[in-house]
Amino acid sequence: MDMPKRPPPADRLEHARQLLDGGEPTLDALAQAVGIGASQLQRRFRARFGLSPAQYLAQRKLGRLKAALRDGGGVSAALYDAGYGSPSRVYEAGAARLGMTPARYRAGGAGETLRWSLVDTALGLALVAATSRGVCMVELGEDAAALEAKLRHEFPHARHQRVDAGRDEFLAPRVQAIARRLAGGESAVAVDLVGTAFQKKVWDALMRIPAGQTRSYAQLAAQLGQPAAARAVASACAHNRLAVVVPCHRVIRSDGSLGGYRWGLPLKQQLLERERAA
Repeated sequence: MDMPKRPPPADRLEHARQLLDGGEPTLDALAQAVGIGASQLQRRFRARFGLSPAQYLAQRKLGRLKAALRDGGGVSAALYDAGYGSPSRVYEAGAARLGMTPARYRAGGAGETLRWSLVDTALGLALVAATSRGVCMVELGEDAAALEAKLRHEFPHARHQRVDAGRDEFLAPRVQAIARRLAGGESAVAVDLVGTAFQKKVWDALMRIPAGQTRSYAQLAAQLGQPAAARAVASACAHNRLAVVVPCHRVIRSDGSLGGYRWGLPLKQQLLERERAA
């Protein structure tokens, strides 16, 4: 039997990605299909896409699960349709990946409590929201309704408990700590980072950049051992929900220009100048 025609070298990683989109090949089978050694494929795939083939496949499955749950299908059917061999496979890690169990995710966060408050800060109006694990969102803006809409977008049926000015024993110290951080001060803040494994690695690295210093996207990618993943680093920065607390403003382009910033380049410039002056 003739072997399938292998793609030209420039297309092999993309072909590997397409094979992962359509099935669940082992690393050895994937390497054989695209004509690259398994260890080389693992290394080059991670550099190109920011994830190993196994991590990429896991994220694809999780994405299919989320879509099936949001479409209103039964939890068991959604699990099997997404490619999980048994419910225990996703329940074991589901809370960490979804932020809650699949059944609660399907219900739009029903049963989860997010406590949140609006507060005037040195950077303007901010929405601070927290789960029982820590602060999960620090969103900046000018319109209170728009800020609340952003909070409700991911988990529309969660129990959203607004606390005026953060006045309760749980949220008050967290809101106060965030306000100090937004004003340029130091304060310890427990956070609840919800994202992919790669995003969390980027966000953790961001929080280790000293105030007053910057890193380029390429430098951060190299620091993570994935020098070709600068675009993936930029994407992780763009998906950061914790303004200033996870300091994505400290990442710039290799040429020294600011690059992008979720909350606007003027604010990014302001934050960098404030930290340098301090």
